[in-house]
Order: sequence, then structure tokens, then C-alpha cells
Amino acid sequence: MNTIEFWFDFGSNYSYLSMMRIRRLALDARVRVELKPFMLGPIFKTLGWETSPFVLQAAKGSYVWRDMQRQCAKYGLRWRRPSVFPRNGLLAARVALQGAGTGWEHDFCEQVMLANFADDHEIGDEAVIAGILDGLGVDAGAVIAAAGTDACKAALRARTADAQARGIFGAPTFFVGDEMFWGNDRLEDALAHATGA
Repeated sequence: MNTIEFWFDFGSNYSYLSMMRIRRLALDARVRVELKPFMLGPIFKTLGWETSPFVLQAAKGSYVWRDMQRQCAKYGLRWRRPSVFPRNGLLAARVALQGAGTGWEHDFCEQVMLANFADDHEIGDEAVIAGILDGLGVDAGAVIAAAGTDACKAALRARTADAQARGIFGAPTFFVGDEMFWGNDRLEDALAHATGA
């Protein structure tokens, strides 16, 4: 089975769209998904940006929130514009690393995205993350403790450095082998590439 790498940031609104769509689409295409949470902020900083371009550029910001309404309606996804944007996905990303390869990894990532972009919850809040893990039947205390270790912090820094080294400049980004696809609207193209269609 071919593999698609899905690189995303929990604070990225367009990553929300892909997160909620990729599991079913990949299953239908018989493509394995490898989740790759990373932090987009350090990459933005190398570009001279202190925050999202959707915040820095008012016209683009106004456009994107209307676009998200349309896209969520198109895909049948719940949507509420976050009262804080972009939210800090650091804790969620570290927890997601702890879930890599487990049965709860993808469910956790979906639930964090829904918390941010459908329920307007603060995903940087440990109680919110613990609540999601509890709901999935995962030992929240143990996982969050592991997410706070130096080893996990180093792993996430290495993941983000890897993203930058591979030329990632935004999220979501997909890789099929060395072929890169950027943006939620390129998800289907990436899956087609993975299947050779």
C-alpha cells in the first residue's frame, strides 16, 4: 500500500479541513496515511512573520474566514470561527507525537481540530487536551507527562526542522515520496499521485 504523509499544524484552519477528510478519502483510495504534526510558527519566523499571514494581511484574513464558511459547508463540517487565531498547538502536537502508531492517534488529532475550529476551545489548555484523551480512553496524565519530557520536546523540534528542510512553507502539506503538494485543495491530487491515477 502506498503512503501519503500529511504535515499539519493544529492551529492551521486549512489543516482542519484536510484532517477531517483524509481518513475516509485515503481509505477509499487504499492509501496509508502517516500523520506528521509540526509547528508552523518557527518556519514563519524564518520568513520574517511573527504570526499567520491571515492575521498580518487584513484583506487575506477577511477572505479566509468567508472561505472557511464555504468550504465547511461544502464538506459538511462543523465550523465556528476561533475567537483566538492562530491558537498555540504546541501541547497538542507533543501529545500527538506520543500517539504516533497507536490506535488513538488519528482520533485525537481530529478531536483537537474540532475543539479549535468547531467548538472554539483553547487547545493550548491542558484541561482541554486531557478531556479529549479521557474521552478516547487514553491515560491522559501519563501521556501529557510524556509530552512534557525533554525527549518529546526535542522530537517536535526535530520534526519541525525536518519540515523546513523538506521545503514546507505552509500547512497542510502532503508528500508522496518526494513529491510535495500544498493546500487542502491539493489533497485529492496527492492521493491520485499515490495511487498512480
